[in-house]
Amino acid sequence: MKTMKAITVIESHKLEIRDIPVPTISNDDVLVKIKSTGICGSDMHVYHGTSPVATYPRVIGHEASGEIVEIGKNVTTLKIGDHVTLEPLRHCGHCYNCSQERPNACIAMKACGAHIDGYFQEYVSIPAQHTYKISSDIPWDIVSMVEPYTIAAQVCYRTKIKKNDTALIIGAGPIGLFILDMFHSMQARCAIVDIVDSRLALAKELGAEITINPLNENIEDKIKEWTNGLGVNVSADAACLPKTFEQAVSLTGSGGRVACLGFTQEPSQIPQFQITARELDIVGCRHQTYRFEPVIEMFEKGLLNPKKLLTHKFPYKQVQEAFTLLETDPISTCKVILEWDNN
Repeated sequence: MKTMKAITVIESHKLEIRDIPVPTISNDDVLVKIKSTGICGSDMHVYHGTSPVATYPRVIGHEASGEIVEIGKNVTTLKIGDHVTLEPLRHCGHCYNCSQERPNACIAMKACGAHIDGYFQEYVSIPAQHTYKISSDIPWDIVSMVEPYTIAAQVCYRTKIKKNDTALIIGAGPIGLFILDMFHSMQARCAIVDIVDSRLALAKELGAEITINPLNENIEDKIKEWTNGLGVNVSADAACLPKTFEQAVSLTGSGGRVACLGFTQEPSQIPQFQITARELDIVGCRHQTYRFEPVIEMFEKGLLNPKKLLTHKFPYKQVQEAFTLLETDPISTCKVILEWDNN
């Protein structure tokens, strides 16, 4: 029996690189040799034991690039040698939400790396329908960043952002910066808030019109000045704290849209009047719905800036060092990549 390496969280704060069998494929599957994987905050939550949904032991990871090395006999849309990126969600296809083209809200949805084993392994067997071809001109490490950009694309989709909208992003961590890059590509005018000046400087490089450090400036005053007192058209809370969600709502103008990405159980204090009087749309953004193909097209056309957000790369065998870096120096890190081709 052929075996392969897989990065597995055995239990909270216990990580191992294990030998497991190379998977077999069914008629509707493809076998992908993994080339590069991105570390997400949710991988860290599984490692820390703070994920509300993960079970153990678990092969983690859901951001990946790879090359198809085997195809099932029913697969006609892909071929051996194709460069691909991988969808991390599995859905039932027949519940109400699936029938409404919202598989990310499927009642039986399972996410790779949490509910089921993920992509931090040398080979992955995956249904062809969850596998997306991308140009071989794009480096593997950049291809593995398609998935987090689909999260940002979902925020665009849910908030209906458009050209010349004013948009506020609260939080210039990785997701906030992905959202900023995506909003800017849609020709929205963007403001971003963070307490780390180096992240705000990167946000400027990505096209932020104004940056605000609340340790030095008043957010409300700056946004009122920037929008002539009207408030922004779209806000995205990428800091995901009760206070930042309250700020996102209060700084959004009449008829605006607020995107919520957080999973905190702590309640926010938001008066109904703020929502009703300005007829705000407050939308949750969870994973993505059919955003892979549009994002891949944007990658292939060079409309986004993933290279600016890739800060560190490690061979996969140094995953513990990568996790330690993310724990001890989060300010200097944005997207951290594990490379699987240099075994």
